[in-house]
Amino acid sequence: MTAAPVRLGDGLTVSPLGFGGMALTPVYGDVDPAEALKTLHHAVDAGVTFLDTADIYGGGSNEELIGELLKERRDEVQLATKFGLVGTPSAGYTDIRGDAAYVQQAVDRSLQRLGTDTIDLYYMHRRDLRVPIVETVEAMAKLVQAGKVRHLGLSEVTAEELHEANSVHPIAAVQSEWSIWSRDVERNVVPAAAALGVGFVPYSPLGRGFLTGTVDASTLGSNDFRRNIPRFAPAAAVANQGVVAAVKAVAAELTVSGKPATPAQVALAWLLAQGRKLGLPVVPIPGTRKADRIDENLGALALDFTPAQLEALDAAADAVVGSRSADPGWVSQGRE
Repeated sequence: MTAAPVRLGDGLTVSPLGFGGMALTPVYGDVDPAEALKTLHHAVDAGVTFLDTADIYGGGSNEELIGELLKERRDEVQLATKFGLVGTPSAGYTDIRGDAAYVQQAVDRSLQRLGTDTIDLYYMHRRDLRVPIVETVEAMAKLVQAGKVRHLGLSEVTAEELHEANSVHPIAAVQSEWSIWSRDVERNVVPAAAALGVGFVPYSPLGRGFLTGTVDASTLGSNDFRRNIPRFAPAAAVANQGVVAAVKAVAAELTVSGKPATPAQVALAWLLAQGRKLGLPVVPIPGTRKADRIDENLGALALDFTPAQLEALDAAADAVVGSRSADPGWVSQGRE
């Protein structure tokens, strides 16, 4: 990959695409740990060096998996992880904690699983509404002072929460779901991040696979996390084929390195274009279990759209059916 690194906020520089580690845990079906590690190595080989995980992915097993990679390649990687959720994506969450004592406990456990002394970007995964956000960020800032963390991030916060947090310590990045079919963050959170000089890290930039046109919601396994998301319900999934059709139509008009563009490349390139349009650095973190998908995703960096193509994608987004979360209060959308 020859694309230039991207500077988020607070001086943090990362690869122009990242890797979302949750895909390498059993939230979308079974995972082969050996193949997962090969995929991670391929990502770094290809230049995708911004790796994103969390303490609850696989009950900590995802951090341990990435720790295996870090034994050989820590200096090549920009490492992000998160704290705050108690439980697992597949079994369910039992609590959210943002108290100072938990922040300290969580970072020490993550450092041990990862086998490293320092985390490059440490996120508050979700907001604990029982604790003022300034108190949580004050505790996180102490981790920077102690050398355990280099930069701070927040996930699924509102614009107001971002402003409050940034008044305590510079925030390098906000992570929230953002894609062609999940655009609620553009109303308030994205403008706030742009104004504060905070980078944006969209998770699920491919709509949890739906925007690629390769996911049949009616055949999702019983342990597939997506079965709980309203827009993957049978009727909604059928209605949402319209947005997939729009992405495919734009892909059919474009090429990457002499080959037809793919829906995944279009979806990722759209996010990069939105970042340029809205005035902030954007680094999507698609996850995958397959090495060739990493190469495919990197092709998005070479795509440009015509105004007509962007209009078609915007129009499709307006017709999406179903919420992106079973509980809107769980994400920024429900608290704005």
